[in-house]
Amino acid sequence: MALRLGGLADLDPTAVPLPAGTEVTTRVDRIIDGELRTQGASGRVVGLRDEIVEVLFLDGKRASYLRTEVVPRKLGVARYAQRRAAAWDQLTPCIVLDTIVGSRAWGVSEEGSDEDHRGVFVLPMAWTTGLADPPLDLTSVDGSQSYWEIGKAIRQALRADPNTLEMLFAAPRALDPMGEELIAIRHGFLSQEIYGSFGRYALSQLDRLEHNQRLAEHRVTIIGWLRDDPALELGTAAERLADAARIVAPTRADAVARARDYIKQLYRSMYDQGVIAANDWASLRAVAATELELPRDLRPKNAYNLIRLLDVAIRWLGGEPPEVRVSEALRPTLLSIKRGEMPMPDVMALARELTPRLEVARSGSPLPRHADVEAAERVLRAARAEAARRAVLREPGPWGTDAPAPPEARFDE
Repeated sequence: MALRLGGLADLDPTAVPLPAGTEVTTRVDRIIDGELRTQGASGRVVGLRDEIVEVLFLDGKRASYLRTEVVPRKLGVARYAQRRAAAWDQLTPCIVLDTIVGSRAWGVSEEGSDEDHRGVFVLPMAWTTGLADPPLDLTSVDGSQSYWEIGKAIRQALRADPNTLEMLFAAPRALDPMGEELIAIRHGFLSQEIYGSFGRYALSQLDRLEHNQRLAEHRVTIIGWLRDDPALELGTAAERLADAARIVAPTRADAVARARDYIKQLYRSMYDQGVIAANDWASLRAVAATELELPRDLRPKNAYNLIRLLDVAIRWLGGEPPEVRVSEALRPTLLSIKRGEMPMPDVMALARELTPRLEVARSGSPLPRHADVEAAERVLRAARAEAARRAVLREPGPWGTDAPAPPEARFDE
């Protein structure tokens, strides 16, 4: 038996929150594009508005359902969604630091840009003393607001996690003195670890982007072939791709084998993203005639964030003030990438051009090798002691008299 926050017996699958990305199963029949889609179909949540859930199916078709007409495909997902919603409702008063992050903080927002928030919360003392593990993250249903438990946030900052440092330096707003103490020591989190967390991470993403760029090109080519010839076999497609992509290999057979591997990577990637029903050639052929979305890894957001991270790493490692907002010189380029106006090969070339500057900034960086762990621990202990003090003295507020009741540990039935 597993000790959990609660059992499934009282869980209503038609009522738990469904964050975007949740895999769901339909409970009713629905006519979609003139065809009957029977109940029991599986898909993924891609949008929410009031009680309406927008579902994307494996074949690329979409439909809207009432919330009560879909349920999470896995009970574990339902349990997680219920816990996440409960934690959000109970612990949002315990947020001590709140920051607007993302494009608005970077200075590249446009009309219609989301307003994303990230920050820190401190658990009431009773939540840290029982058997049930307390939540370390709070996330709103729409995903636009995310907060870390203070211990988790500090550990991430000590590793120079880009999202955490952005939260600390993008005009954070303290909602409690415990948050003010964290802001006061934020410069102690700046270290040469930025090279690995910002720079090397961005370069690894660049490698991935280049890989996926190649897959995207193959995807366009192969789907075009399948639309012209729906009966095209995998082996024939591999031979044609070896020629079309001019794959270099010791022998013709090696080139065809490499092309075949590329095709397998393509439909594996599409399967992982929920675009096709199974990880095989037949499933790719089945959706070739449908309208397919731009591959997830090639959307402009991924590319412009990569360039931004490299730029931040170069500036911060070089000793410039830790400013999150992009420079006015770089801003037009980032907006061009964001709008999809700059070809992806040009974006990747720009990233490669920044790499030598990253190495120079690292070699001459005035930043310390590691973050100030002593100051970080002092603030963490002080915050937890303060939460305990308010609880013991039963002071007014979310850590004292108004503290939410902690979850009870019990066995699932």
